[in-house]
Amino acid sequence: MKPEHTDVPTPAAHHHDPAHSDCRGVASVLSRVGDKWSVLVIMMLVDGPRRFNELKRTIGGISQRMLTLTLRGLERDGLVTRTVYPTIPPRVDYELTELGRGLSEPVKALGGWALTHLPEITSAREKFDGEGE
Repeated sequence: MKPEHTDVPTPAAHHHDPAHSDCRGVASVLSRVGDKWSVLVIMMLVDGPRRFNELKRTIGGISQRMLTLTLRGLERDGLVTRTVYPTIPPRVDYELTELGRGLSEPVKALGGWALTHLPEITSAREKFDGEGE
């Protein structure tokens, strides 16, 4: 850093700015719903409730711990409900809430857009990466 670049606003300067608070709130929501595992879980729950092990089998590559953390985060954000049935062993179902069902449409649209434009994106990446050499 050069000496003339020392006038940097401190993070505390934004604490009273409502627009900054809104941005931080939106960013936290987008980080949840933009996470690849959250998107996949939401898509798996679109057709109705699923058990943990069914989700784990269906979502290739997700660890038990990551699925647990993802489901907890979605539950915390009000997108998924967890229902425990008093059987032996206990049966646990996960289901989208009304809020989660509302999110499934934009998630599907984003996924569709990504599939449609994947060749263009791949080509752009290859071109970009080739220029750096």
